[in-house]
Amino acid sequence: MNNAIGSRFLNSSCVCRRVLKIGSVRLLVPHQHDAAHSQRNVMTAHSMFPPVRELSPKIRCSQWTEIQRQLSGRAGGTMNVFDRTMKRRQKKWAASLQDGDKYDYLRDEVGSRVADRVYDITRTFPLALDIGCGKSHIAEHLHKEVVEQLFLTDISEKSLRNTRESEIPTHCVMADEEFLPFKENTFDLVVSSLSLHWINDLPGALRQINQVLKPDGAFIGAMVGGETLYELRCALQLAELEREGGFSPHVSPYTAVTDLGNLLGQAGFSMLTVDIDEIQVHYPGILEVMSDLQGMGESNCAWNRKSMLHRDTILAAAAIYQEMYGSENGSVPATFEILYMIGWKPHDSQAKPAKRGSANVSFGDLSKIGQPSTKDKS
Repeated sequence: MNNAIGSRFLNSSCVCRRVLKIGSVRLLVPHQHDAAHSQRNVMTAHSMFPPVRELSPKIRCSQWTEIQRQLSGRAGGTMNVFDRTMKRRQKKWAASLQDGDKYDYLRDEVGSRVADRVYDITRTFPLALDIGCGKSHIAEHLHKEVVEQLFLTDISEKSLRNTRESEIPTHCVMADEEFLPFKENTFDLVVSSLSLHWINDLPGALRQINQVLKPDGAFIGAMVGGETLYELRCALQLAELEREGGFSPHVSPYTAVTDLGNLLGQAGFSMLTVDIDEIQVHYPGILEVMSDLQGMGESNCAWNRKSMLHRDTILAAAAIYQEMYGSENGSVPATFEILYMIGWKPHDSQAKPAKRGSANVSFGDLSKIGQPSTKDKS
């Protein structure tokens, strides 16, 4: 089976076979009505789990939910916070919207800022990878003089079929960010924008990114941070406490900036750079905030999420939001804390710290700079 699929894969696409790990790869034919996308191939990696049809038909709904929850995370005691199946459905629904482009303003802005950091590196990357590309919000800002060839990956097939045109030759691979189907030492550059915050095993994902990078390869990523949507979180919690006597999480947990550097270092990256950017968007009210989050495919997908909000709670949250954070013109802000990270896979050519004890100048001597010497005083 693998040989048959492999020959079909080689005959139908210019993607080099050496990039992907050996495993089952399914080739999907793009919709024929889109001429621009008819030249692209979308592949799906199924090397990690058995197909659904192999499961017993006698499994009840509750048992199937538990199986999905187990498959959503990585084995070995890893935190399993997010329902990855639900996130795939949310992204598919968002990508299916006819007016979905009007919800891409945040992804377009962050994607352009990630591309700016790529331009800051004065080199050309022959082969690059975009993890969680969505509609290729980074690729549209890059030129082929900087990136010669680009692989786009996402968990949503619909998003991959809606990727925007770019002057860079691109190849779409449908794959989960938690299980990258690529061989080690493959890419010169890996980028990611607003995708890694939905991963259960973030340390494991960073280690995989480090593995697929070539030595002296760069990883440039952006993800939302811990203070994102604090206005919405506070308004909903206060409203639920008032109307229902308790509250449940409606905004997903995010990674703190203080932890990001440690995670990158533990994954094997060197020469780390982490910085924060805050983007504030103003909306007419809380309902517009929640509607735009849904249109972005950024609705909560945590396992402990509450399935519904009562009408009275929403009205109370809207009033609290307006009272606590409202502007004079009647709009309300929503803050997005964006964490940018840059890490390099170690290589002998990179600058390294000097050996301990090799210094020939003492820090104590620095305080004497500019002071008159003993000879001058005499």
